[in-house]
Amino acid sequence: MESTAMKAFIEDAWSSQVMPALMSYMAIPCESPAFDPQWQTNGYMDQAVDLMVDWSREQLATMVGVTIEVVRLGGRTPVIFIEVPGDARVPVLVYGHLDKQPPMEGWSHGRSAWVPSLEGDRLYGRGGADDGYALFSAITALRAVHAQGIVLPRCTILIEACEESGSEDLPAYVAHLAERIGTPALVVALDAGCGNYDQLWLTTSLRGQVAGTLTVRVLDEGIHSGDGSGVVPSSFRVARQLLSRLECEDSGEVTEAFHAPIPEPSRLQAERAARALGTAFYAPLPLAHGVRPVSEQVAELILNRAWRPQLAVIGIDGLPATAQAAAVTQPATSLKIGLRLPPTVDPLAATETLKTLLETDPPYGAHVVFQPHLQSKGWLAPAPSPWLERSVEEASMAAFGSPPASIGGGGGIPFLSMLGERFPQAQFVVTGVLGPQSNAHGPNEFLHVPTAIRVTLAMAVLLRDAQRHAASPATATST
Repeated sequence: MESTAMKAFIEDAWSSQVMPALMSYMAIPCESPAFDPQWQTNGYMDQAVDLMVDWSREQLATMVGVTIEVVRLGGRTPVIFIEVPGDARVPVLVYGHLDKQPPMEGWSHGRSAWVPSLEGDRLYGRGGADDGYALFSAITALRAVHAQGIVLPRCTILIEACEESGSEDLPAYVAHLAERIGTPALVVALDAGCGNYDQLWLTTSLRGQVAGTLTVRVLDEGIHSGDGSGVVPSSFRVARQLLSRLECEDSGEVTEAFHAPIPEPSRLQAERAARALGTAFYAPLPLAHGVRPVSEQVAELILNRAWRPQLAVIGIDGLPATAQAAAVTQPATSLKIGLRLPPTVDPLAATETLKTLLETDPPYGAHVVFQPHLQSKGWLAPAPSPWLERSVEEASMAAFGSPPASIGGGGGIPFLSMLGERFPQAQFVVTGVLGPQSNAHGPNEFLHVPTAIRVTLAMAVLLRDAQRHAASPATATST
């Protein structure tokens, strides 16, 4: 009955209070600092912060003792920090972010990054699903529990504004707010994907990454290709040879130095997820006609994305556009590469290994430099405690009518590795709404509204159960 009442409360709140505010937020082009270096001058970040803070104050006005603050450390993007008093025996920390990726081209007719549009169950626009809904869901879940007269656990909500830029400002804020955050027993991160829209999905691992620029120089200036070809080694070919040291061009397999053992629970999760999803794991991807995935085994594809290192060439300099290309042997080629790492591989050590691999003994004595730009740690969730496992099961059944599923994520959330190291005893629930075709960071990004509502209900059940676990005799005895 509690779950039914909370569901009715949440559905009404989403319709009457969340959707108007969420759409107003989506219309704000608050791009992350990596994409808007003038974010302070432009003021869009402050607009988004003000909108969320004003809405939060209105929604939580009747709850005694709540504090809502915009925290600013000099020159850094702000964070929204909310404290909700409650039972402190199982304190909960909720995480999300409000900064966005740039709009990109390719939006379908009638859709736009900064003009949200609702088409059936899909709310199109930048930032709704990644990750603007998080604050709205978190506060609505808290209100739904409170409305039933249920004691809440002590909750803190932290919404950052730098996640899409690697969360480089976040460590300073976590240190600054350490006393107020305390030692969370449960961390809920609302910034992940879901394999389908039919059940609650938990992300149990995330990959790390090394990204940088590989530059190969063979000439001081370009020369006529009739004079250079066959005499001067192609800088592009040398770069290709160097990448072959890292990746097998036939299979895509990365050299063993960057692998890590795959834990048996992760293999079992991949097999269960494969049975639940089948070809729907990759069917929504916009593969060109006739192109196949790299394997026919869905479980292996899931492990490829979650646990095996993978190389991507994401940018190139040194070659002119085809329309302006002349018969010239180019002096240099620069490739921006991203190497995704297994969750347990140290990215700093991997960077040194990669630099040595690419720069040592270059073909033809070419000038080769690998300049790293980004190192981010992966994350592996600890095994859930029995009470949390039961609560997740009940939350998924209450919200979706189906049992939960778990899967490893292919991207990264720097916040999680940071919190995992700082609070090794904490439990983690990492979930989200980025399901099939939701296309975060790309054109036609959308929020599947029913899933957002169900995730909100699932979170309300988790908050209720966290307090009940805190109040149980076994917990009281252990504390």
